Amino acid sequence: MLEILFVILTILGLMLFETISSIDNAVINADVLSTMSERARKWFLVWGLLFAVFLVRGVLPWLIVWVANPSLSPIEALTATFSSDQLVIESIEQSKPILLIGGGIFLVFLFFHWLFIEPKNFGIFVERQIQNFSLWFFAVVSILLTIIVWFAIHINSLMAFGAVVGSTAFFITHGFKENAQVQERKLLENKKHLTDFSKILYLEVIDATFSIDGVIGAFAFTLSIPLIILGNGLGAFVVRELTIHNIERVKKYKYLKNGAMYSIFFLGSIMLLHSFGIKVPEYISPIVTFAVIGYFFWKSKKEINQTIKSGKKKK
Repeated sequence: MLEILFVILTILGLMLFETISSIDNAVINADVLSTMSERARKWFLVWGLLFAVFLVRGVLPWLIVWVANPSLSPIEALTATFSSDQLVIESIEQSKPILLIGGGIFLVFLFFHWLFIEPKNFGIFVERQIQNFSLWFFAVVSILLTIIVWFAIHINSLMAFGAVVGSTAFFITHGFKENAQVQERKLLENKKHLTDFSKILYLEVIDATFSIDGVIGAFAFTLSIPLIILGNGLGAFVVRELTIHNIERVKKYKYLKNGAMYSIFFLGSIMLLHSFGIKVPEYISPIVTFAVIGYFFWKSKKEINQTIKSGKKKK
């Protein structure tokens, strides 16, 4: 019974995390879709969902586990967490610290970049103060990587390599995201410049890039590929629904991005702790995700209500 409850909690946590961490992606999708024909929009929202779920959120986590465990067959990598084969279990246990330290570095760097550099709605007082020292981002992450690699290399040289790979992955995907935002502005300024087919391809590439955060963060919840595919797939479906029906309403909840980023920080920290053998109960990741995002949702809702009340008073 407890195992079933844990599976449900994990899936719901993955779904919520994928949804909130993909809000920026949903906004880009909605903006670009508004410049496309009705037929092209329907094609993207139906077939694009299949691509997003099965090819991106399905293949990517499976590929990560398989690359981290080259001794396993593709099927064994997919079903590893449900396997009773001792060799499969040992392979996963040996690769887990390497995978987790890389993912943890990626997520923690992602959080600090948002905290120090990215424009944001200030949900907590300290955020405004920290952004005044935006240039310190590079110093902070460089020192952090140095310290983590120093400790990791004394445990397992492959862990140290995994940390560097996580750092590299962050800067590569960050570059793609920066370029995507520039291309989006150009595309919206020149609505007739690209065909609908070109815009669909653009959106699929953007979706793949933005999904990396959710896929890597999913490993803080579980290493079970089927559960990651199910939870992230449901999240991708919710994002598509928000894109179609409620994106303007979602934009009003201006602190949701804050909730996503603080969740990313906590999940990244949990992955780093796990990689060094510090045990954190598996149910902590979904509970922290619900608590952090819930707080910033409440904060957003409270501000919306205050705005409505002040508007009524002026009338």
